[in-house]
Amino acid sequence: MYKQQQPIILASKSPRRQELMKLLGLDFTVELKEVDETYPEGLSPAEIAVYISELKANAFGHAANKIVVTADTIVAINGEILGKPSDRTHAQEMLRKLSGCKHEVYTGVTLIKDKKMVSFYDLTEVHCRAVTEDEIDFYIDNYQPYDKAGSYGIQDWFGVAVVERMVGSYTNVMGLPTEKLYQQLLLLDI
Repeated sequence: MYKQQQPIILASKSPRRQELMKLLGLDFTVELKEVDETYPEGLSPAEIAVYISELKANAFGHAANKIVVTADTIVAINGEILGKPSDRTHAQEMLRKLSGCKHEVYTGVTLIKDKKMVSFYDLTEVHCRAVTEDEIDFYIDNYQPYDKAGSYGIQDWFGVAVVERMVGSYTNVMGLPTEKLYQQLLLLDI
């Protein structure tokens, strides 16, 4: 059982990540630092997710007497990275690509405790049924997915009406693989 002994900083404005941290029973504060999320060419989706989570963590420097948690989620389909949509048209394009297809969700997570940095990632395979243009428009109009990688949230209408099955962690698709995070917190205390 993880017994929190140090303050935890979650470096994310994502309400989904904050909700998951609360479900883990963690006491944390949210602190944000601006980071350029540009990554080098040639990285795999998993490497990109970890690279960006480490960029976010490095913005905090050495975390003396506290634990900093950062994360980055990447949606990939056939090797193409689907980030957050820039506008409605971009969201429509992404949702069309996901329609009737399998895609992968990678979340990179980095923990800093004192001078120690630990990074890991999780991968979930997501299978979607085919969707119509009307369904895409309904989803965008009602759920405004502009702050979500791949233009969708697994915890909303898209997740319950479109996603047919997943192989891997549900919380990873929400943006924070809590199962792996919990294990890493236990290891940090050893």
